[in-house]
Formats: sequence, structure tokens, C-alpha cells
Amino acid sequence: MDEVGIVLAMLLAVVASGYLVRMLPFAVPLPLMQIALGAAIAGSTGHGVRLEPHIFFLVFLPPLLFLDGWRIPKVGLFRDRSTILELALGLVLFTVLGAGFLIHWLIPSLPLAVCFALAAILAPTDPVAVSSIAARVPIPPRLMHILEGESLLNDASGLVCFRFAVAAALTGTFSLGEATLTFLWVALAGVAIGVGITVGVSWAQRQLAARIGEESGSPILINLLLPFGAYLAAEHLGASGILAAVAAGVTMSYVELSGRAAATTRVRRAVVWDTVQFALNGIMFVLLGEQLPDIVEAALLSPELPRANDVWWLATNALAISFGLILLRFVWVWVSLRLTLLNARRQKLPEYRPNPRLILATSLAGVRGAITLAGVLTLPLAMPGGAPFPGRDLVIFLASAVIVVSLVLASVGLPRVLRGLELPHDSAHESEEARARHAAALAALEAIANAPPPPPTSGCDAQGAVEMHASAVDQVRSLYQYRLDGGNGNDVDPAHARAAESAERHYRLAALEHERAVLLRMARNNTLSDEVARKLLREIDLVEARYR
Repeated sequence: MDEVGIVLAMLLAVVASGYLVRMLPFAVPLPLMQIALGAAIAGSTGHGVRLEPHIFFLVFLPPLLFLDGWRIPKVGLFRDRSTILELALGLVLFTVLGAGFLIHWLIPSLPLAVCFALAAILAPTDPVAVSSIAARVPIPPRLMHILEGESLLNDASGLVCFRFAVAAALTGTFSLGEATLTFLWVALAGVAIGVGITVGVSWAQRQLAARIGEESGSPILINLLLPFGAYLAAEHLGASGILAAVAAGVTMSYVELSGRAAATTRVRRAVVWDTVQFALNGIMFVLLGEQLPDIVEAALLSPELPRANDVWWLATNALAISFGLILLRFVWVWVSLRLTLLNARRQKLPEYRPNPRLILATSLAGVRGAITLAGVLTLPLAMPGGAPFPGRDLVIFLASAVIVVSLVLASVGLPRVLRGLELPHDSAHESEEARARHAAALAALEAIANAPPPPPTSGCDAQGAVEMHASAVDQVRSLYQYRLDGGNGNDVDPAHARAAESAERHYRLAALEHERAVLLRMARNNTLSDEVARKLLREIDLVEARYR
């Protein structure tokens, strides 16, 4: 099968995986189904896709990290910034040291620098994998925000540690001062480049659109190209392209607050990004599955094995490393939490003692994914003297196996750990939404009262126009007044607001469903043209999307 055929097969596998996980009588995580289909494609074609790590980083990671940075709740990101930084920086270094010595103890034939390199590339959690798990596992919202923030920020620290561990393996030397300076440049320059490019491109786009106009698809295409521009610029300057893409996404969320994008552009752009996210997420795991047969075959012949083709030795060490990573993560989270409680007690602040199961859930949710796979594949083939890089095939296998095991453990363990777990109810989000709806409805009523009448239309006398406008005003005002029934003044009752919203949604959806049925029947009977039917159905779909 040629390259085009393999790409089409991967896309079909992504589509098929969504149906297969629903057809099976038992729960199978979607990423694992996609990995299995990728392995099946590699088995049927006789080989997997040759994965160039640098191309993989460029094609897949910038848009997905950009989108995660764009959509992550900023309030939660800044509220829990200390916890996120502890995980993104402190936990990575703790994992590199702890897992590095653990791997060297399990496999003494691997040089210590190579063990640290494997530990470093296993340290970062993957935002794409975390999002894939969260789509099917009911993770508490605040915990999910912390996990997303951690996975977006720990890539730079993990990759810098990996780079210096590989350099130490090649040269036999390591400089802590040089590593620290490199990390600061990689992180700070990457963030600055991502912010600068997003702000600059958005400003230039607005100026051009105001002066000469633009095609309807241009804003969406520019938005799709932004993460690639930020990533390539940062990599060209020796900074972190990953952090540049994340920073570009976070900045884009603030640029959006200007409200200059048209409503139709926002709707279409959201659809395009959802499709891109679904396709790239799926293809990444399918690609991992396609690599597995060759990775396993190479690992079975690795000289570091005590016996050739020793499957049990490989499986045992992969499981030991996977559980070791979970244990290290559990210890770090537990100690960090104890220090936080101690600090709160010292400052006489209110304390919240989380259920131990929540700490276990945080440990299980440290899922590894594409960054680990792409990073480990960048290991050099040979040492400076021409000798093979020690344990390269074994290291690649262990990293791939940890990815699969972490996905399985998170998908199977998280629902059981979180089942029945009672968390303190956070009504702040509900009250915030109710206040926002109340303020928006008041502003809408004020606009209706102050809006000038529309220009006169032909075919309607003056008296008829007055009655028509009064009826339209009453109809729109009644809609917003109904929404205001969910609360009064600043004393908003979130429960009342949710009940009113639920009742409105129920009747509106019923009405929209019957509207659509009538239009479709008219189109089938040729009493309504296709063009008019599409226009009216799109209007109904947009209104229904708001209530869904």
C-alpha cells in the first residue's frame, strides 16, 4: 500500500474506532482501540509508517497544544498556578532522578545517562492523552484543570532534561549551570515568541480587513496557521516550539475577548477546530499502533536482554517502570499536599483535606502520549565514535510500553477510584453563569428600549408598521424577561436559573424538531427549493446548537 493509501487507512481507522468502542459489550478506551487498529494496519501492510520525529512534532503537536491552550479555563490556570508549577517543574525533576535510578537498578546494563534520558522523556504527561481520557472518564473539573495545566507546561522541562541526558550519554559530561540557563532561555523565549506572534498576526489581520476587506475563510485559515508559525519561529531561535504553541493559544483566548470576530466566523471556526482535533488525536494513537510491531521486534533482539526474545523480561520491566512512575507521582502529590496544609495552618487559613482517593486519581491521571513517543524516537543511532547508541531499541520499547500501560491504567482505574467520591460542591461557577445571564438580559432589555425603529419597508402602511414593531419589541422583550425570572438583582438563585433554563430548553428543542421535520418534508415533496431549505435548516441548527 502506498503512502496515500496508508493515510486514508489511518483516517478510516479513526472513524471506525469511534463506532467500535460503542459496539463492544465491554468498555474499551478510545485511544487503545485506535492503537489496536494501527497495529492491525501495520500487520496487513507488512510495515508501519516511517515516523520522522521532527515532522511528527511539527504536524501534530502545534495545533493540538494551541487548541488546548486556547480552551483551557484561564481562571483555573491562574488560581492553581502554584500547584501546576509544582507538578510541571518539581515533579519532572523528581521523576527524572527517581525513575532514572529505578531504571538503572532494574536494567544495570543500561548506562546511567541513558536511564536518565528515558526517565526524562517519560516525565512529561501528555495533554492530548489526558484530554482523550477525560472525554470518557468523569474527572472533577478542578482536577482536570490542574492536569491540563501541568501537561501543557511540563513538556519544556522534560525535553530539556532529555536533551542534556542524551548529551551526557554521548559526551560523558554534564553542566548544571548550562542546563539551567538553557532551560530558562527555552521556556521564556518560547512563551514570548508565542505571545508576540499571536498579537502581531491578529493586529495585522484586523488592519488589512479594515482597509481592504477579506474573504470569509481567511480568518479561519490564519487561525489554523498561527500555531505552526509560532512553533517554527521558536524552534528556529532555539526556544521551545511546544511552549510557543501553548502560549499562542492562551494569548488567542485573550485576543478573542476583543469581540472583533464575526459570529459566523466563530461558529465555523469552532467546527473546523473540532474536526482537526478529532482527526489529529486519533491519527496520533493510530500511528503509535503502527510503530509497535517494529518496536517490539527490534527490542526482542536488543543486546541488553539477558536472553534473546525474552518477552516476559520486557513486559516485567515495562510494568515495573510504569508502576514506579505512578508511585513517584503519588509521593510527590502527597508531600506537596502536606506542605500546603501545613502552610495554610500556619497562616490560619481554612483547610480542605482531600480524600486519599483523589490523590490516587491524580497519580493515575499522569498519562503519557505522543510527546514521549516522538521524543524518544529522536535518540541518536550511534555514539560519536561510531558505536551503536547503547540500548536505543530497548529504550524506545520501554517508552512505548509505558504509554500503553498508562492509558490502560487511567482508563480502567480512574472510573473505579472516582466512583462515589464526594467532593465539596463548588457553586461559584453556577453563580457566575447566572450573574452573567442576568447582566446580559438587562443589557438586552435596555438596548431594545433605546433602539431606533428600523427603516420603513414597502408594502406596509404607517399604522401597520407601528403595530408590527410594537409586537416585535414585546416578543423579544418577553424572551429576555423570562430569562430574568431565574434571579433578581444581585441575589441570583442558581437552582432557579437552572430550572428555568431547563424548561426553556425542553420546549425550544421540541419546537425546533418539529420545525425541521416540516421543512424536510416540504423539501422532499418539492414544495421548497433546496437552497431555501438549506438556509432555513442552518438557522434552526444554529439555534439548536445553543440549547444542546
